[in-house]
Amino acid sequence: MAKATALQIPNKNMNLESQNKSSKTHVNPQASDSFVCTPYVQDLTDRAMAYLSAGYHIHLAGPAGTGKTTLALHIAAKLRRPVSLLHGNEETKASDWAGNASGYRRRTVVDNYIRSVVRSEEELRRVWVDNRLTTSCINGEVLIYDEFNRSRPEVNNIFISIFSENILDIPQRELAGDNGYIRVHPKFRAIFTSNPEEYAGTHKAQDALIDRLVTIKVGHFDRATEIDILQAKSGIRADDAERIVEMMNRLREYSINKYRPTIRSGIAIAKVATQSNIKVSSKNHFFKQICYDLLCVDIAEVRHDGIPQVDKEKELIDEVLHAVCP
Repeated sequence: MAKATALQIPNKNMNLESQNKSSKTHVNPQASDSFVCTPYVQDLTDRAMAYLSAGYHIHLAGPAGTGKTTLALHIAAKLRRPVSLLHGNEETKASDWAGNASGYRRRTVVDNYIRSVVRSEEELRRVWVDNRLTTSCINGEVLIYDEFNRSRPEVNNIFISIFSENILDIPQRELAGDNGYIRVHPKFRAIFTSNPEEYAGTHKAQDALIDRLVTIKVGHFDRATEIDILQAKSGIRADDAERIVEMMNRLREYSINKYRPTIRSGIAIAKVATQSNIKVSSKNHFFKQICYDLLCVDIAEVRHDGIPQVDKEKELIDEVLHAVCP
């Protein structure tokens, strides 16, 4: 894997290439030029690799914008195994991952060994098609299950037997004449990611499932990592990157849940400022407007006298801008 430099927007920091021309279900995660691997990122990676090498499956838990998916892809690449992706969804069914019956296969045998006697036999069998979860378990691949708690808990029950008994149980497979119990390959590994349970569209995960995963809490990057990320993603000067990161850190202190604004907002501010050659300064009207556009939503939950107000949010941003970007 190429030496890299930041971890953030999952579909931007890692290049997902087809594992081979014959398989469309695998991805080959490779670090892009803007990937940042600071000591903070390396520590998370080393811990995850230690658990996976010991035979455990891991769960990266944290709020949006903390690089969980990119980190999962980075870790998966280090395992040097084929990688499959699943994404949590309210409408997902277990069959969407494990497989399902797809039509029927008809077989007719005509016996005319004795000319005066004709005997024919007909057999109609369902055709079973394995999907990503099943093929990953059989072939010992790395499975990344992104935002797994967006799927309904009963759908995720299929993983409990995989993690505890190393068996994938698919009773419907028997109807197609296949084995309904599949022994999981010893090299199979799963990397789950999840957002906090209070997020809209998420479900509380079953204790039985979480107990079988090693959960690694992923929070905001440290200051040095965020500065490196902004520079790598936008090409902004180091001193301007420091100012934007400091501004975000101060605004997080006013946010109720302390996690917004995320690094995505900082990257957007840095990119626009660099591309449009805008000075990072509280006296630059256009730069202030960019901050309003990208940060007012992030601090919308800030309360002033119990009432969230756009004008108050702008006043707060102005206050931070004057302190950080004079």
